[in-house]
Amino acid sequence: MKNTQLDHRQHRTGTVTSSLCFLAHNMEDPTNIGSLFRIADALGVEKIYLSGSSLIPPNSKIRKTSRSTEKYVPFAFEKTPLELLKKLKSEGYTIISLEITSSSTAIKDLKISADEKICLIVGSENSGVNQEMLEASDKTVHIPMRGHNSSMNVATACAIVTYEITDKLRR
Repeated sequence: MKNTQLDHRQHRTGTVTSSLCFLAHNMEDPTNIGSLFRIADALGVEKIYLSGSSLIPPNSKIRKTSRSTEKYVPFAFEKTPLELLKKLKSEGYTIISLEITSSSTAIKDLKISADEKICLIVGSENSGVNQEMLEASDKTVHIPMRGHNSSMNVATACAIVTYEITDKLRR
């Protein structure tokens, strides 16, 4: 059988979503916001919450990077993200921040159950997840860095962690 690349018309749309949402706080680069929508669409994230100084659709740069997935992934702007986190906790969500901290866990070592509901917090491109949100989190995870730099692009890191979490939720 010949191995040939499929084009977009041959793609079968999926409808499976995980009990996973994002909270992006103070994310100001439209390409990173667009990437979050594309990641959410590709990996079955149920909703994106944007807060603080995060950009929101409609925005031409977000749309270009997201390849229009902002039309399909539910999203909301939340003026008070800490109130949102309280609400999500009351609905049974585990709050997980993506940040390197003194007590963060490597993503491979994260223990979650297949039926767990999760809100993943991603922070500012420059300063990461702020202290208030870290304190509101149930867990904090990081991606072990093997090079000289201590971090990577927030959207890239979000993609890696989202893949790991959705894989654990499907087990």
